[in-house]
Amino acid sequence: MDLAREFIIKMFTASILLLISWPMATGDFPPSLLWKSSTHPFPLSEGILSESSSIENEAISPIVIDQPVEETPVDEIPADESSAMSNIQPVIENPSDQLIQCLFSLTNVPSPKAAAFRPDGQEIWVTSLMNSYRGLIVFDAITGAHLKNIVLPDGGAVELIFNQDGSRVYASQMETARVFELDAQTKEILRILPTGSTWTKELALSADQNWLYASNWVGNDVSIINLQTGQLQRREPTVKTPRGIYLFNNFLYVAGFDNGEIEKINLINGQGEVIYQTGGAMRHIVGDPEKGVLYVSDMGRARIYKVDLDTDQVIEFAQTDINPNTIALSPDGRVLAVSNRGRNHPSGNYYIPGLEWGSILFFDTTDGQLLEALIGGNQPTALAISPDGQRLVYSNFLDHNLTVCQLPCYEDLKAAGGQSDQYREFLAK
Repeated sequence: MDLAREFIIKMFTASILLLISWPMATGDFPPSLLWKSSTHPFPLSEGILSESSSIENEAISPIVIDQPVEETPVDEIPADESSAMSNIQPVIENPSDQLIQCLFSLTNVPSPKAAAFRPDGQEIWVTSLMNSYRGLIVFDAITGAHLKNIVLPDGGAVELIFNQDGSRVYASQMETARVFELDAQTKEILRILPTGSTWTKELALSADQNWLYASNWVGNDVSIINLQTGQLQRREPTVKTPRGIYLFNNFLYVAGFDNGEIEKINLINGQGEVIYQTGGAMRHIVGDPEKGVLYVSDMGRARIYKVDLDTDQVIEFAQTDINPNTIALSPDGRVLAVSNRGRNHPSGNYYIPGLEWGSILFFDTTDGQLLEALIGGNQPTALAISPDGQRLVYSNFLDHNLTVCQLPCYEDLKAAGGQSDQYREFLAK
């Protein structure tokens, strides 16, 4: 009885702490709103970094994991262990005029923030935000079978990427400003890489796979980590609240969320230049190096912008639905998918489902034409396309689930003549 009472007290305390901290947890809103909260743990006024040049750090060594991390922390075992497993729910019927066929949903996936297919296309890895019980969850990409829950010490995960050959996974832990390196096959943690900054978000790897870049939302910088040694090389100052990042040759492109900037940083001399600014909220960047273009989502302006990598000219590419966030490019570069969270709840509290559903939009990259649209759930967020271009996964953040869909080829999407705006009639609940 005493053990049961102790467990209940711990769970109640954890729930209260979560309710207090959760409104600032995802970080996808301007820090000017965060600063109004007395519970926010970070400085309220001036940025954490004041240096105008690259910040050199004393060597911060990685933490090497010699033994496998326990799957289940003792004080967080649910009363029913099956509650930590996801359930597969087949999609019974797709709209008759919908070219993209959704196959199944995966339920009981807490706060799914980001998703990625393993480079061989066999698995889907998902981050669970601020979740100390299972920071990463792995599924079979074909059947949806729940393969593994992965515990990340001290918190959950926000973003993740695979290296080029698919042997390693890197997952950022926002609340501790660390990156976890995992063996993709064994799914065990190999190293913990401190970023030396605050509120770590997006990750990128250099072309030679030897350097890891991590954007730091509150640190207002990007950490550069040497993966051969595991040590932090330096922190590169950026515009305020860097989110998405993209590497091209010796330049780093940064999406600034607070003021809607696209910044280009010369990694040789550390000089940065804002090449475009909307006053919105730039969030995510994907690139097509063969065509020499980037696509950047602006959550504040409901737009996607296109950057010419040769000239740095920026043009408006497409208008989206409300609150676009994650974007994904098909392997052939011909289709851009965009997850849109939808209109916030009238109270302004976007941890309460709003009055309309979110959406997933598909654009032709040649002309920005809308090819197809899916009606999502409450706040579609995570988004990924399989390496063969045949499957797509997206999450509904507030519904705690994922949906896996079958993608038709570009020619079939194009032949249908494009999607009209009629789907918007079905966004209202």
